[in-house]
Amino acid sequence: MPKFGYKNRLYSKLHEKLMEAISSVAPVTIIVLLLTFTAAPIPSGMLPSFLLGALMLIVGMALFTLGSETAMTPMGEYVGQSMTKSRNIVLIIIVSFIVGLMVTISEPDLTVLANQIPSIPNFTLIFTVGIGVGIFLVLAMLRIIFAIRLRTLLIIFYVIVFGISFFVSPDFLAVSFDSGGVTTGPMTVPFIMALGVGVASIRSDSNAEGDSFGLVALCSVGPILAVMALGLIFGAGGSDYESEVVEIAEDSRTMFTSFIVMIPHYAKEVAMAVSPIYIFFMIYQRIFAPMKRDTLVTITVGVLYTYVGLVLFLTGVNVGFMPIGNYIGSVLGGTSYAWLAVPFGMLIGYFIVSAEPAVHVLTKQVEEITAGAIPRKALFTTLGLGVAVSVGLAILRALTGISIYCMIFPGYIIAMTLAFFVQDIFVSIAFDSGGVASGPMTATFLLPFTIGICEAVGGNVVQDAFGVVAMVAMTPLIAIEVLGLIYKLKLRKQQKLAGDAAPEETDEVILETDDDIIEM
Repeated sequence: MPKFGYKNRLYSKLHEKLMEAISSVAPVTIIVLLLTFTAAPIPSGMLPSFLLGALMLIVGMALFTLGSETAMTPMGEYVGQSMTKSRNIVLIIIVSFIVGLMVTISEPDLTVLANQIPSIPNFTLIFTVGIGVGIFLVLAMLRIIFAIRLRTLLIIFYVIVFGISFFVSPDFLAVSFDSGGVTTGPMTVPFIMALGVGVASIRSDSNAEGDSFGLVALCSVGPILAVMALGLIFGAGGSDYESEVVEIAEDSRTMFTSFIVMIPHYAKEVAMAVSPIYIFFMIYQRIFAPMKRDTLVTITVGVLYTYVGLVLFLTGVNVGFMPIGNYIGSVLGGTSYAWLAVPFGMLIGYFIVSAEPAVHVLTKQVEEITAGAIPRKALFTTLGLGVAVSVGLAILRALTGISIYCMIFPGYIIAMTLAFFVQDIFVSIAFDSGGVASGPMTATFLLPFTIGICEAVGGNVVQDAFGVVAMVAMTPLIAIEVLGLIYKLKLRKQQKLAGDAAPEETDEVILETDDDIIEM
């Protein structure tokens, strides 16, 4: 009976995740299909490949989110709690650095970025970025332990980033900012976010839960500085981008074979990503605080779900979505109505954020930490609006050649200014959301889509098309902070109607009652 009950719960949970995945992927699929039947017709051989890719996305996302809940999150929380309980700062620094370096080197999206920068050896770029993330994960952990305000650190480090950017070649500028988004992908986010929750749970003050956010925000800064440093060392020469020729399947068997051939490739990539984290965890728990056998079995099964889900997801987006994204972009960009790419891109951007696996991890954790005061629906809507704006701006850059600096710099100035007017938890969630929103769907659909447009209008791909990931990582910051401002004004209005005095400015997170829930 117990086993039967467990199976029922498993099937119920998997069904729930499948429904979530369908609701996330279906809108993007429908919009792309409408484009192919109207403004951007495609060869008939590409359509079945795209539909099969969408199916793999749905199944892969469902398994990934299930595995993240049952394995990645518990693992991260356990490591965070145990190393903080030790009160050994040296241990915390060493473990945090190793985790940051390890999860970054194993992040599949980083390899995709490295292949686009021919002037820097892949291993050099990946290892340097890994060191950057490791260092900043240590800083993020120390921030939680010593209750340092995230806003202060972000202002300091982004001043440094923009200061160095004046000396970086334009060929590396957009790619540097893109690197901050791709390194916080589906493997990194669940583990390090849970790590933050585990570390914060040791603190007993009222701000502890709010401080558990912000790890992704700080870990996104390290890669930017790392790639800028490499740009200064290696100099110019990153503009010799060569696009890959899109191969169109001649028949259904060839199309199906293209997926089958790539599955082993992504199976190896994901194995290299998942296995170091799993092995590290098994060794860590054995040395410091052995877990029960049943718990370890559950985590192992969850890791397998994560593995299979990520293999299916990456195969689907890379084989099914990437070619059609590039092709549609080149078709739209080559027409007299190329400007239509802006509203179409914004529409796709609004819905594509809900298809990012790591976004589901973030929104679920936010809803749990705030006891439902910040519901998932409000976060999805806000993130969608932010990404829609960013994609529109990115496509505008591809069409006109406007420097990314003209958009990134004012955007972060606005985000930093808003940080002084909202509660700290919204600042942390906002900067986390930027790294989370710019995941594999952005890198494998929106980036090829923008590259296709840029090539069609004769633009510089490295300077004008790259940067879409950075834009997607920026605008959610402003959108979530605006959400925090709305919440703050709503709370004041409720207190005024209740006859209370205006609330004093405080760093504490006031998310107590159902009346405080934000509706969108």
